[in-house]
Amino acid sequence: MNTKAALKQPQAGAVAGIWRRIWRNVKRDRFLYLIILPFIAWYLVFQYYPMLGLQMAFKKYSIYRGLSGSPWVGFDNFIAFFQGPYFLRTLKNTILISVYSLIFAFPAPIILALLLNEVKNIVFKRTVQTLTYLPHFISVVIVAGFVTNFLSPTNGIINLLLEKLGFEKLYFLVIPEYFRTIFISMNIWQGVGFGSIIYIAALSGINPELHEAAIIDGANKWKRVLHVTLPGIIPTIMIMLILKIGSLLDVGYEAIILLYQPSTYEVSDVISTYVYRTGLQDGRYDLGTAVGLFNSVVGLILVICANKLSKKYTESGLW
Repeated sequence: MNTKAALKQPQAGAVAGIWRRIWRNVKRDRFLYLIILPFIAWYLVFQYYPMLGLQMAFKKYSIYRGLSGSPWVGFDNFIAFFQGPYFLRTLKNTILISVYSLIFAFPAPIILALLLNEVKNIVFKRTVQTLTYLPHFISVVIVAGFVTNFLSPTNGIINLLLEKLGFEKLYFLVIPEYFRTIFISMNIWQGVGFGSIIYIAALSGINPELHEAAIIDGANKWKRVLHVTLPGIIPTIMIMLILKIGSLLDVGYEAIILLYQPSTYEVSDVISTYVYRTGLQDGRYDLGTAVGLFNSVVGLILVICANKLSKKYTESGLW
């Protein structure tokens, strides 16, 4: 017993010393902690406290009984979603739209940033930047309205041009084959300018001496982009790619709801629209929560896997 007590005393002293150092640091930087206190409170109230509602996914929720009074049902809500008629359809559409966005929408801001980086006329460069940034600040409702009007079968500018060229007018938004192309193109137009900001910032951090050395070695613009510019922003690209892969199943439902028609449900119904329809319209809050939790867990797994692959092959990652 004496030996055990003797061993515990140094450990207790070490723990007490750690707490004293922590308290000294807090006392020394108390004003900095006061500055971040509102942000911590915001996260606790609006980000972590709502997580208590996730238990709704494992209950047969009744709005009259409340969260605490609703009975536990385990994984019944998840099983109901997996065995339901919309599981494969929504999962397939979500993955396809996300993969197409990854292929076509993800490189668009990088390409725009590389092009703007080569522009020497400052006035023209800033004008292009401003014009490409502006759509990001327009409401998705207005953007969807633009798309609907442009593709209108009666007086839409696209159909008027087709008519002038001798082609037949088409109602694009009710043809399933065109929906994904329209949706992804709309997202590219709205987000390419704002998305390029981080890459432009990364480009400004590349040492100009590397370009000067490449010019002395006889490298043209294409080779300088390929061997100097792109390697300089690869860490930024990989971090943004990891975040994009993490949200692979998180397709924004607002634009889809504004654009899709009953005739395009087969190609446009995704997990997020299913959650909206099930949870808010049908009042199945428990099932909607279960589907949302499934979506988040898959996203977390994708982020971890993408980060490990990035660390393995490029030595860049989120952590």
